Amino acid sequence: MEIKDAVNDARRRMDGAVEDARKKLTTVRTGRASVSILDSVTVEYYGTEMPLNQVATIHAPEPTMLTVQPFDPTALQGIEKAIRASDLGLNPSNDGKLIRVPVPPLTEERRKQMAKIVHDIAEEHRTAVRNVRRDSNDDIKKLLKEKKVSEDAEKEGLDQIQKLTDQHIAKINELSEHKEKEVMTV
Repeated sequence: MEIKDAVNDARRRMDGAVEDARKKLTTVRTGRASVSILDSVTVEYYGTEMPLNQVATIHAPEPTMLTVQPFDPTALQGIEKAIRASDLGLNPSNDGKLIRVPVPPLTEERRKQMAKIVHDIAEEHRTAVRNVRRDSNDDIKKLLKEKKVSEDAEKEGLDQIQKLTDQHIAKINELSEHKEKEVMTV
């Protein structure tokens, strides 16, 4: 392993953490209807738990309404039950062919809860990036200890890892701030 390999591995893992943060932040509910709100919902379908988007198509025809159309009409009851049981605070209605999910505006208290969830997700992913930094720094220090690189090369490698860390944490902060602004907008 070389310093270049350690830096590339760190970049790849940090990019993964940022992408995971992006995905998790899209599932946080805002005042507007977004199909990604239902990404965390799983439905029992023929004895197995499946993500909702694998048993139905989800649309947002209006800013305050989602529609869920199952591929198999027999799954309607299970889908409706799963949406109700999720902690999203949604109340679906079933017309026999389609499930309509009105997205009520968030109360001030609920907005603050959602903002806290956004903060928690961001902090969890900032910690993941810092853990990658720690692992990469350990790898580089090990290379120095084994006399495979010079002290100057080690210092340069540690600086590169720190720059990567700063860039990725800034991306996570940007995503978090954007999502928080979205949540707090009435």
